[in-house]
Amino acid sequence: MKIQQYFRPTKAVVDLQAIQQNVINLKKLLQPNVQIIAVVKANAYGHGDVAVAKAALEAGATMLAVATPDEALHIRAHFEEPDILILGASPVSFAPYAAQQRIILTAFASEWVQQAAPFIADEANPLRLHIKVDSGMGRIGVRSEQELLDLYQTIQNTVNVELDGIFTHFATADEEDNSYFDRQVQFFEKCVTALPEKPRLVHASNTATSLVKDAHLQFDAVRYGISMYGLSPSPYVESILPFPLQPAFSLESELVHVKQLQAGDSVGYGATFEATSDMWIGTIPVGYADGVIRKLGGQEVLIDGQRMPIVGRICMDQCMVALPKAYAIGEKVTLIGRQGQDAISMNEWAAKLETINYEVPCIITARVPRLYI
Repeated sequence: MKIQQYFRPTKAVVDLQAIQQNVINLKKLLQPNVQIIAVVKANAYGHGDVAVAKAALEAGATMLAVATPDEALHIRAHFEEPDILILGASPVSFAPYAAQQRIILTAFASEWVQQAAPFIADEANPLRLHIKVDSGMGRIGVRSEQELLDLYQTIQNTVNVELDGIFTHFATADEEDNSYFDRQVQFFEKCVTALPEKPRLVHASNTATSLVKDAHLQFDAVRYGISMYGLSPSPYVESILPFPLQPAFSLESELVHVKQLQAGDSVGYGATFEATSDMWIGTIPVGYADGVIRKLGGQEVLIDGQRMPIVGRICMDQCMVALPKAYAIGEKVTLIGRQGQDAISMNEWAAKLETINYEVPCIITARVPRLYI
């Protein structure tokens, strides 16, 4: 087996034991026989889909979910047995590949099933489908009982197609106000009841619902996404978590150059930072091509257990930090994660970027190697 060698010190470190513990803790919370669908779309939220999928399955997940056909094929190439569900829309041309690779597709319109039928009629394996109910997200899914029943009947009448499940997605499960959430629940339950025959898997609980909503909403399976990676879906959910989450992702680098500036010297493109007195500057080999985007200017990093700010404009491949003294080349820099008694969280980055923590690991590009512990 060839071992990958990395020469640049910038790396993302993913703690697979943290991911497993987050799965184990959720499993303890669930009713007996409720399955965990580990959501590993978007390269497992930037953590690495294959490694995370393996860890999640070992910890008790029984099924995997992705967003696109290409993600599903990549996972299937590494895992022969577990069910894989594509949560998003798939082109009808992918239907025969899904049947061959035993990948479950999302169905949300009768026309799609009719168009896919010629592609899979002669396949050895049936094409398994989960009906998506749009109970209030406004993305994909049937929006009425009649649409649902029409789709159900089309599936029943189509050769080599099998209805395996039905699901929905909640828009406000991570909020304290349950009014919109309750309306979505009522519509989805109405749809499930309307089916002439209940399929193998009914699932509606996303991460927030799994963690803080009524147990009866677990149905046959729950979809475990953001908190599998140790991140809370929202500040509200974080305030009432049933167990502590263990963050799995750290972003690290090293100082590659240290210099002393004199008062009046500038740093970076546009000379936007000017030293007001003599000071030390350290250069870190990480930049916006790695996902440390320019809006993170001023964000602090951890060096020697202390917070130090990024100064000047972040470059494509490098950024500079203000140092209190001269540090040695090779001094460890933590951009996300714990160092000493302090930690920089993805929530902190998200606040700086005026976004949500989900986005933070996803923007760390493939150029940054993922190392697993």
